[in-house]
Amino acid sequence: MKSQQRAVQIRITQHRSYWIAEGIDLALVTQAPSLDELVVNIREAVELHLDGEDIESLGLPPRPRIRATIELKPRARRG
Repeated sequence: MKSQQRAVQIRITQHRSYWIAEGIDLALVTQAPSLDELVVNIREAVELHLDGEDIESLGLPPRPRIRATIELKPRARRG
């Protein structure tokens, strides 16, 4: 895979009333009470993590995309 096609991979889960984002390729974690706020936090966390890094050595383009996957728990069955 070419480095220009790589993206920062993020896994999003929900725990109680918070959304949590964890980096898959990068060691980062952030959380927020809403998905909108989480998106802002993810962008900031990625920028801070990559600041001063040799991004090419991480296999990322100069302005990498962020690809997030949301994992949802199944709803509890109503009986």
